[in-house]
Amino acid sequence: MADLVVPQLGESITEAVVARWLKEVGDAVGIDEPIAELETDKITVQLPSPVAGALSNVKAQVGATVKVGEVIGSVEAGKAGKTAGAGVAAPAAAPADA
Repeated sequence: MADLVVPQLGESITEAVVARWLKEVGDAVGIDEPIAELETDKITVQLPSPVAGALSNVKAQVGATVKVGEVIGSVEAGKAGKTAGAGVAAPAAAPADA
């Protein structure tokens, strides 16, 4: 199991807010695939998966303030997870009106 850890976000930044989870518990994730978005007053960063597998737990909900170095979830390496279209509704795409 690999922990999802809030990375160093800048010299003086010590915490961030979980803006959104891009995956749900049980979803398949690839190595370096973005799993969550973290926001500070200066930047928004995507938190990538350290391993390929399935998102196994989420410890910090959307809107939670988290500290640099804090574990906010975990990925079970090598585990086959759900993929979009396998009984899970994928997020609706924006209309292609250009």
